[in-house]
Amino acid sequence: MLAGLVDYVIPFLVILTVLVFVHEMGHYLVARRAGVRVDVFSIGFGRELFGWTARSGTRWKIAVLPLGGYVKMFGDADPSSSGGSNLDTMSAEDRAVSFHHKSLKARAAIVAAGPAANFLFAIVLLAGLYAIVGRPYAPPVVDEVVAGSAAEQAGIRVGDVFVSTDGTAVKRFSDLRRAVFDRPGVPIEMVIDRDGRQMTLTVVPEAVTEVDRFGAKHTFGQLGVRSNKVSIERLDPVSAVGVAAVETWSIVGQTLDAVGQIIAGTRGTEELGGPLRIAQMSGDVAQSGWVTTVWFMAMLSINLGLINLFPIPVLDGGHLLFYGVEALRGRPLGERAQEWASMAGLTLVIALMLFVTWNDLIHLKVVEYIGSLLG
Repeated sequence: MLAGLVDYVIPFLVILTVLVFVHEMGHYLVARRAGVRVDVFSIGFGRELFGWTARSGTRWKIAVLPLGGYVKMFGDADPSSSGGSNLDTMSAEDRAVSFHHKSLKARAAIVAAGPAANFLFAIVLLAGLYAIVGRPYAPPVVDEVVAGSAAEQAGIRVGDVFVSTDGTAVKRFSDLRRAVFDRPGVPIEMVIDRDGRQMTLTVVPEAVTEVDRFGAKHTFGQLGVRSNKVSIERLDPVSAVGVAAVETWSIVGQTLDAVGQIIAGTRGTEELGGPLRIAQMSGDVAQSGWVTTVWFMAMLSINLGLINLFPIPVLDGGHLLFYGVEALRGRPLGERAQEWASMAGLTLVIALMLFVTWNDLIHLKVVEYIGSLLG
């Protein structure tokens, strides 16, 4: 148990605490910039373990349940930022520092600042890795040609280096994969370098069809070559930031695609994980070294920012949804409607947490272990 605490629980809590702090600091900084008084900045929920009160009046504290955090602003009735009952009777002085009396634009900026901080933090982490350690990638060199593949039929050989596809430069093996994947059966003009001499070949990617567990068919292009080499490219700081930003955006897009596939039923839900699986992964990457840990923290930060933008009441995205409706209507939703929406959102979040925790228990074979004991 002590080994599990040191190897898994502590790394998980450290990583989560850093990401929650970054997220809430985004809210805090923009709120202060907008002139809002912040009453509480909490890491964790429940009873306070320790804390201090700053000159600004903000109570900075660590709470007993470290699975999240919140910033409670002046005028909030609770950590979820619902308005208090005394909003209409506030003095002019109090209205000037109340969150709920700020303009719609200011409130939206404060709410969006949390997820934005997570995205920026991920970019900083990835840029730091690419500038200090370097960015790993597979060069577009053919190390293996699959027998009978489209590549073999086109005359591609081991040792060939891909230069371009239909006029688009190929710098990494992943560039080649992207060029082929969405073009099954479509002729592609490829320039390759063979022993220092460039030559042009026309390749028709093989159309490969796979059937998922729901019976849906997916067709994609396949070339039939492999690269087994890994190169490290160290980037200058400016280029590192640019590449990190593009990669962060790409991960957001890939995640949204995966969520869309799950909602459509074309992708399984078994890969969804919760706190237990994140704790396991945190421990594993912490034991792998600081480079892997920093990369993992960046990935988690992106996912935390994205999840909070989902239009579910009680999440930041839910608040932004309310503000969008307010902008269209010219006035906020009624208090009753917001209460019902928040209850529905909270129910959905709790149900999702229970589901992913059940996934974790199955993934970690806890359910199987308990079943063996009962059997």
